Amino acid sequence: MLDVRGIDTYYGQSHVLFDVSLSLRQGEIVGLLGRNGAGKTTTMKSVGGMLRPKTGAILFEGEDVTGRKPFQLVRRGICYVPDDRRIFADLTVDDNLDIVYRRTREWDRERVYDLFPALREIAGRRAGVLSGGEKAMLAVGRALMSGPKL
Repeated sequence: MLDVRGIDTYYGQSHVLFDVSLSLRQGEIVGLLGRNGAGKTTTMKSVGGMLRPKTGAILFEGEDVTGRKPFQLVRRGICYVPDDRRIFADLTVDDNLDIVYRRTREWDRERVYDLFPALREIAGRRAGVLSGGEKAMLAVGRALMSGPKL
């Protein structure tokens, strides 16, 4: 499903990922472990299209997706929920869920509310005033609505 082959990623001139490789097969659950600054987030940002590796390749379902933009990867079924959540603060919870590109119809707003009942109670509230936990639920719910494979 996912093959990361020897990627090197930089932040500006700073070389932060060195020859990272990993493979993930359909149905596998893998955790990235490491101390602060070890490259866990940078690896995921590289896979999710937020950072472009300078060398190496990222293959998803056999197709080279290295350097593709995040919206292109979402359409292929790759979704990444960043630490900062990237929610639309001026939109309501409902609107944040409705604005998502939906690759499939497997997930809808009601299914997200079934998974996160607390969101149903605050559906009309502006996302910018939510607590950190509520924002995290909203970000995960939005990601699920895109119908990710990864």
